Amino acid sequence: MHALLAELTSGDDVRAENSIPAIVELGMTAIPALLELARAEDADSRWWAVRALAASPHTRSEELIPLLSDSAPEVRAAAALALCNHPHESAVDALSQSLFDADALTAGLAGTALVKIGSPSVPNLLEVMKGAPMGVQILALRALSDIRDHRAIPVMMKVLNEESAVLQYWAQEGLQKLGLDMIYGKP
Repeated sequence: MHALLAELTSGDDVRAENSIPAIVELGMTAIPALLELARAEDADSRWWAVRALAASPHTRSEELIPLLSDSAPEVRAAAALALCNHPHESAVDALSQSLFDADALTAGLAGTALVKIGSPSVPNLLEVMKGAPMGVQILALRALSDIRDHRAIPVMMKVLNEESAVLQYWAQEGLQKLGLDMIYGKP
């Protein structure tokens, strides 16, 4: 394991990427070492640890959630992407908070992970729609549109009267995906 972690943190992206299948092949025995590496001082090492955790079918979502709060935006983005591979409703609260991340990539990937989780994400996304900044509302409404849950219909109908063309677009998309493909407009 030590040699594989050395490859993973070598600073050479090709060597690091090539070490991941062998690390994954170690199964559960690799997870504790990767979680320890995810707390390393070096952000690049943390990123590679998260990348390897994302690839492992033995990684639990609960292990990835704390990484959404990492000080480095690239590690937070990697954690959100990892949660796309390991979606679980236990991550909904943390991912909902990540929609507000200053890093646009992290916020967008958090929205994608919420879509992968599906219906359990809907109450949090509806709450975000109540008072979040417009950029965050766009991410939340896009996720609601992709989840296709009828609980989002009232919010989508309300958003059709908003000034934002992007919010209106995602509301129309969501309504269409729900089979409500009428033309919505101001009379």
